[in-house]
Amino acid sequence: MKVWKQLVLVVVILAIAGAGWLYFFPGSTNLLKKAGLDTSPTAATDPAAATGQRRGNAQPTPIVVVRAAEQAKINDKFSAIGTGKAKSSVSVTPFAAGRMNEILVTSGTKVEAGDVIARLDAEAETIAADKARTMLKDAQSKLKRAENLSNTNTVSAVQVSDAGLAVDNAGLDVREAELALDRRAIKAPIGGIVGILPVSAGNYITTTTQIATIADRTDVLVDFWIPERFAPSVKVGAAVTATSVARPGETFKGAISSIDNRVDPSSRTLQVQAKITNPNDALREGMAFQVTMGFAGETYPTVDPLAIQWGTDGAYVWKITDNKAQRIPVRIMQRNTAYVLVNAEIQPGDLIVAEGVQAVRQGGTVQIKGQPASQTDSGTKPLASVGEQG
Repeated sequence: MKVWKQLVLVVVILAIAGAGWLYFFPGSTNLLKKAGLDTSPTAATDPAAATGQRRGNAQPTPIVVVRAAEQAKINDKFSAIGTGKAKSSVSVTPFAAGRMNEILVTSGTKVEAGDVIARLDAEAETIAADKARTMLKDAQSKLKRAENLSNTNTVSAVQVSDAGLAVDNAGLDVREAELALDRRAIKAPIGGIVGILPVSAGNYITTTTQIATIADRTDVLVDFWIPERFAPSVKVGAAVTATSVARPGETFKGAISSIDNRVDPSSRTLQVQAKITNPNDALREGMAFQVTMGFAGETYPTVDPLAIQWGTDGAYVWKITDNKAQRIPVRIMQRNTAYVLVNAEIQPGDLIVAEGVQAVRQGGTVQIKGQPASQTDSGTKPLASVGEQG
């Protein structure tokens, strides 16, 4: 190979090695500057460098996507599953034992309070009542004769008094016998619907035998339990709506009728009872209901879930005012799919950064995406940027 070609090859190799050293060695620029060689572009050779000198090497303004804060309520509604029961329900048992002579009702019969639903054998009680009435008449006759004779001083006042006492005792005997006779007829203590009869005519029954059950289900009472945080807000008379699990297409109106006086320490719940109407007798005791009731609730601002950031002192968001970023501490109250409720110094309509939060700094200037760089958001909301998916 000729000498000049060797020299050219050496120069090329040295140039490549120098360029590599200049590019990869971290302190190459400073070493060249110390040697009097400045490799940085000048204003004449690099317009961008000249622009940077005029602007003081300013960093580009970060572009962010913002969404306007809104408001939402929490703890304004509560639903629970409860069990229904009749407004009043009675298991009918007789006052006395005896043979069942007849049953005057069947399952499903509607009765009124005082209606006779069954009768026991009452021959002995009838005889006793008749005997007591006879004794009363005899005592009354003796008293009348004693009073007549007392006018002629034939009978003393003491004898007249004893005759009067005998009349009173005979009257009490009549009442006792008539009560025993009356109790041979088994009566409905309340009005309602008769359930399935567990006995039939001819059975011997005692005072503990259940004759029938009667349920007044003109209204249905639903027992359910609410968390203790709702306890101060529940009032008797508050409106509720109930949906039967067996009849999902129907909604029944009602109101709170009773509230327990203590919170269950094991479950931290409070028992509440609601009374709902039972139109057309469609509901039955023992049905399951979903009860819903409303409360005043608590109102909090909402922000986009992406806006929530975390620091050493907790959660925060960036609020944009006049294109300036302000860090706002927040306390998360509730997370939902579309938004997060927070307790913070945020008003509805405030612009909160949802995307581009990594480049935002306290007090720094930002540019809202979709808004001209020279435009501020003072009194003007961005048209396409608020809520825009970046």
